[in-house]
Amino acid sequence: MTVDASITLLASVGTVDPLGCSDWDARVAEHPQSTIFHGSGWARVLRDTYGHRPYYFTRFEGRQLAGLLPVMEVSSWLTGRRGVSLPFTDFCPALQGAGGQERDLYEKAMACGRQRGWKFLECRGFDEAWEGSQPSLTFWSHQIDLAVGQVKLFEGMESSVRRAVRKAERAGVTIDFDKGEQSMRTFFKLHCGTRRRHGLPPQPWRFFLNIQRHLLGVGRGFTATARLYNRPLAAAVFFHDGRQALYKFGASDYAFQQLRPNNLVLWEAMKHCAELGLAALSLGRTSLSNKGLRRFKLGLGANEEEIRYAKYDFSTKQFIRDVDRNQGWFNRVFARLPLPVLRLSGAVVYPHLS
Repeated sequence: MTVDASITLLASVGTVDPLGCSDWDARVAEHPQSTIFHGSGWARVLRDTYGHRPYYFTRFEGRQLAGLLPVMEVSSWLTGRRGVSLPFTDFCPALQGAGGQERDLYEKAMACGRQRGWKFLECRGFDEAWEGSQPSLTFWSHQIDLAVGQVKLFEGMESSVRRAVRKAERAGVTIDFDKGEQSMRTFFKLHCGTRRRHGLPPQPWRFFLNIQRHLLGVGRGFTATARLYNRPLAAAVFFHDGRQALYKFGASDYAFQQLRPNNLVLWEAMKHCAELGLAALSLGRTSLSNKGLRRFKLGLGANEEEIRYAKYDFSTKQFIRDVDRNQGWFNRVFARLPLPVLRLSGAVVYPHLS
C-alpha cells in the first residue's frame, strides 16, 4: 500500500514518498529518535543530485508516525539497482515505536526489493528487528554533549586541543557562520584540495549546491569558515534539526595547518550549536583503522560508541559482510590527478557508489 499526499496517513503500515507529503517534516520532527536525514531535505538532495527514488516504509498509529525505515532506490548500470537506508549518511537508524513492530517495516522493504529487482538492501544502522540480520560493517561514532555549558566544554577537550584553539585565536584567525551559496563555494574549493590530499574524488558541486538549497538555506544547517585577513583557511558543513547537530564535512588549506584553523572551527561551532539550543553535536563515523581521526575526535571531549550496518544480498538470500573501501590502491591514483580531472572523476563515480 502506497501512501501519498492526498491520503490522511491513517494506514498502519505503508510506503510514503516524503517529497509528495507536504507535512512530512512536521510528522518526522514529532518522533523523538528522528534525525536530519529522516526529513524530506536529504531526500531532495539525493533525488536532485543523483535521481534516487524514495521508498519510505512507515507505520502510523492514528496520525502519529510510530516507525520509519527510509530507503532510497539507487539505479546504476554499473553497480545495479539496490536499496540504501540512506545513501551518503554515516548513520541512519530506523525510527522505532513503543510497540516494537519494526519487523513489519523490514518485511515490507524486503518485499519491495524483490519486486523491484534490488541486488542488495543496506541499512546504515543495525537493528535486531530485521530478522536474521548480522553486522556488515562497524565504525566508531562520536558525540559531544553540548548541554554541559561552555566552560565544561572547553575543559573537556584535551590540553593539546585547547592550546591549538588558543594558538589560532592569537594568530588572528576568525570564524564566520553562514547559510548561503557563496560560503558553500568557499568550502567546496577547500574540499576539493583536501580530498585530493586524501586520494579521493570529491562529490560533484551540484551535491553541495543541493545541500545548501534544501538544508542550509531553509535553516537546517550552516557552514563555518576560518579566515585570516579574509583568506579562507578551513571550513566545515554542519546540519541540525532543532535538537542535535551533525558535523558532516570538513576541509582545510594544508599550507596553513600550523595555525590550527580546524581546531578553532570545531570549537566555535560547538559554542554556536549550544547557543542555538542544540543538545548534542555528532562528529559522524570513523573507520576502525583510522586511529588519527579517532584520536582527534576523542580529543574534543566526545563520547564514543560503535555503529554497525547490515546488508542483505537478494541473489544469495543471506546477510553479507562488506568492506570499508576508504583506503586502497586508488588513493595513489586520485592523489596524482589534476583538480579538474579529479572533480570530473567524482561526478562520474559517485552516482554508482551511493
